[in-house]
Amino acid sequence: MRACYAAGKAQFDSHSDAHILGELARWHNFALEQAQKGAWLAQIAVLRVALRDIPDFTLFLEFAIPRMGKRADAVALIGDCVFVIEFKVGSDSFDRHALEQVEDYALDLKNFHSGSHDLAIVPILVPTRADISRDVQMELAFDLVSKPLCVTSRDLGEVLRLVSARHSAAFDADAWVNSGYRPTPTIVEAARALYSRHDVKEIARSDADAVNLGRTQDAISTVIDASRAQGLKSVCFITGVPGAGKTLAGLTVATRRQDADVSEHATYLTGNGPLVEVLREALARDTCERTGVSKATAARHVAAFIQNIHNFRDDYAGNDTVPSDHVVVFDEAQRAWTRAQASKFMQAKRNIPDFDMSEPEFLLSVMDRHSDWCTVVCLVGGGQEINTGEAGLSEWMAAIRDRFPHWRVHVSDQIEHPDYDLHQDAKAFIASEQVTPSPDLHLGVSMRSFRAETLSDFMSHVLNGDAAAARAAVARLDKYPLMLTRDLGAARAWLKSKARGSERYGLVASSGAHRLRPEGLHIKASIDPANWFLNGRDDVRSSFALEEAASEFDIQGLELDWTGVCWDADLRYDEGWRTLNFKGTRWQSINDDWRQRYLKNAYRVILTRARQGLVVFVPNGDASDATRPPHFYDGTCDYLRDCGFETL
Repeated sequence: MRACYAAGKAQFDSHSDAHILGELARWHNFALEQAQKGAWLAQIAVLRVALRDIPDFTLFLEFAIPRMGKRADAVALIGDCVFVIEFKVGSDSFDRHALEQVEDYALDLKNFHSGSHDLAIVPILVPTRADISRDVQMELAFDLVSKPLCVTSRDLGEVLRLVSARHSAAFDADAWVNSGYRPTPTIVEAARALYSRHDVKEIARSDADAVNLGRTQDAISTVIDASRAQGLKSVCFITGVPGAGKTLAGLTVATRRQDADVSEHATYLTGNGPLVEVLREALARDTCERTGVSKATAARHVAAFIQNIHNFRDDYAGNDTVPSDHVVVFDEAQRAWTRAQASKFMQAKRNIPDFDMSEPEFLLSVMDRHSDWCTVVCLVGGGQEINTGEAGLSEWMAAIRDRFPHWRVHVSDQIEHPDYDLHQDAKAFIASEQVTPSPDLHLGVSMRSFRAETLSDFMSHVLNGDAAAARAAVARLDKYPLMLTRDLGAARAWLKSKARGSERYGLVASSGAHRLRPEGLHIKASIDPANWFLNGRDDVRSSFALEEAASEFDIQGLELDWTGVCWDADLRYDEGWRTLNFKGTRWQSINDDWRQRYLKNAYRVILTRARQGLVVFVPNGDASDATRPPHFYDGTCDYLRDCGFETL
């Protein structure tokens, strides 16, 4: 049900207030307080007056905005114009947060509701005690979404009449309300919705290009159910392009079984510390707001559901304890540590001198302690290893082959793609009878950027040094701005001008971008991920302040709506890419193949974090500074322009 109440003019005029109130109450599962009933009656009274002289309309009350898990107070279709109306009953001010809220509703309809793509959408905020309207001049943006109008109850009818007069074309309201809704939530939005028991179908796209997200979840569930029924131990490897929904798939598996039989209880694990911190804080804040429990109580419950994989490892090292979970989801499995890295850390930091396993081998050995069954779900990103000591996918295959021949292995049929960097031995293992490939275990369409599903392909061409292929790919990114500037101030201004509602923007840079410091960006000064990703415009620690840049380590697995990518001389173009490390007072060439790959992957990560568009800032350099002369940067700027970036 998209709305709790829907009516045309004749119906709305004939329905009593009590009838409408009954319809609104019928769809709410909670006990209605008198204040809510009073608010609805106040809204109905205002709408009766405002719509009295409108000859034809369709009105929806409590209209669902599933991606945000909320409902708009009212949506009115008048001609071919969509009015999204948010009331603040008893308020006399046009609160900034309320304006953001109603603008978010309008943008959600524009971006994700197929019936609204070509229509003008006008968000309106109505504080019922406000005396004077302001900002009532409608200004449609490029996508036909108006800036929010600030209107009093007294003026609402006149505003609706004047604006709708420009949009009087005949329109099928039934077709509009029943048209497809294809949201692409951020990972924070998705986690909040899933954790509060929303079905993934309510928050994720269902169009043909992205339908295999559902197939992937079904395939994983089939493996888990078969493992339990038959007493098997199994592991699934899910592959996918950046932003395709791997984390969403993993969170769905974990939340679906969160309240299941204790023998099926699942935990979501990741070695991505910032992701853990951001998701835990977001879910704790949301749970506290929704349920009224204390923040500490909410945080404890969330911590048991989302865990850092290294803490999980430490809990089971040096003992034979059988884990409580029969199902674990390992996100970014390619980042698990090699034998050398894990052994070095466990011996030096955890005082376990005989630890001699890679993280994949140890983690599988912990789950193998179950006497009956278990399922491990590994989410694998291609081309995303960004740190020394990360094992990659081949280490998992070697561990299974050498120590766990009794496990059933299910893999994506794209697992041998070059992005996943499998060794020949691993490829030979995948061809064995122990392994079952499936197309349903690959997520091939990016859902991070609803404006640019092929962004990862474009950025791959850029980082592969193929300007011609990049230029060809730009044609498929016509709704996704790719800007280039030598002025950081201009980049900041562009980001602020593009974001509407609560759309989030921020600066990102590689962790090796040490010579951005003269530009005022000190990448060595770490951000506080929870504050940077979650706090509002009034907090200087948030991404909105544009004072701190997040590195690839901070932002991998997360996203923003708009990003400013700050490009330093650690990756510079000079008839091909050069990779360098700044040490002491000078740049040093990186000759190790793996370290070169890590640096390129760092840029791959920061270049694919924006959902709606990005601007790249390349400094001009300084001829008087030997660490950043202009020629360190000019070649990169020229190359990016050749790839199709547009000069700001």
